Amino acid sequence: MKLRNLFVLLGLSVFSVSPTLAQQSGKDLYTKTCAVCHATGIAGAPKYGNAADWGPRIAGGMARLYTSALKGTPKGMPAKGGNPALPDATVKSAVDYMVAAVKVAAKPDDSVAKPAEAKAEQKPAETIQSSPAVSAAPVAAAPASVSDVNAFNRLLKPASKRNLPPAEDGIHDAANDGTHALMPPLTAFGSLPKSFAGNRVNWVEAIQSRKINPRYDRNDPNAQPVIMDLNIVREVKGYMPDVVYPHKQHTEWLDCSNCHPAIFVPQKGANAISMAAILMGEKCGVCHGKVAFPVSECRLCHSKKKDVPRPAQAALDAAK
Repeated sequence: MKLRNLFVLLGLSVFSVSPTLAQQSGKDLYTKTCAVCHATGIAGAPKYGNAADWGPRIAGGMARLYTSALKGTPKGMPAKGGNPALPDATVKSAVDYMVAAVKVAAKPDDSVAKPAEAKAEQKPAETIQSSPAVSAAPVAAAPASVSDVNAFNRLLKPASKRNLPPAEDGIHDAANDGTHALMPPLTAFGSLPKSFAGNRVNWVEAIQSRKINPRYDRNDPNAQPVIMDLNIVREVKGYMPDVVYPHKQHTEWLDCSNCHPAIFVPQKGANAISMAAILMGEKCGVCHGKVAFPVSECRLCHSKKKDVPRPAQAALDAAK
């Protein structure tokens, strides 16, 4: 089963080589590849058209922007968006396209700006400087420091904001007395096995060790789950490990109707899954990133390693 249009988070995937790569315009490349991160600003990527994100980068010069796009950055930007087959000129044209969008968005409306400028010219310079109503031009926010642990993924909450008490989490009604009677998550999760993802609880291990016992039926406490022990493997192009979907861990506390057929059609080849769709809250993203571990934990899903032959060995095999 092939995984079509897979864009691995932070551009870690390697896209297939196309004979028309050199013919792509900057806009085409942005739409097909760059938009996965830059349209939403995921993982700290400068958001398309956002002057505050792009301002400090543009100030560093186009040469630096080209180098970052061509060679990648330590913060997660892969070289050439993860596709080394792309011509340098095409990558640069995509950078030009995104920079141009910022300049167009920031360009002042002459019909509005000119009267304001004329009015300002009538005032003495010293009056303008001393007036408390005149503020300095807004300065674009500096990029997060590399030493900041949240610089890599600005969507992650700091430790002090995770698993807040119900009255402080922004979900429950703080004015309701019943909310304050609920057990705080940190207290409830204290005895559960730990994880480095999501809400820091390894829920699969918690079920296997019987630390928790999900109730399969709301009305019947003795109802037993219908567990399906079946792994679905979706092959991924490039060197990223293949995706393994384990039915067992899901059906231990979810009924099949939670996913089928509204989210996934139970038929081979009927589900076009991409990282773009998942990041938009579709397919796997209906749960993951909301009530299950976030999609930033790539290796929890991409868990089946590939036997990739070395180039020399591959050439020998091809010659036989």
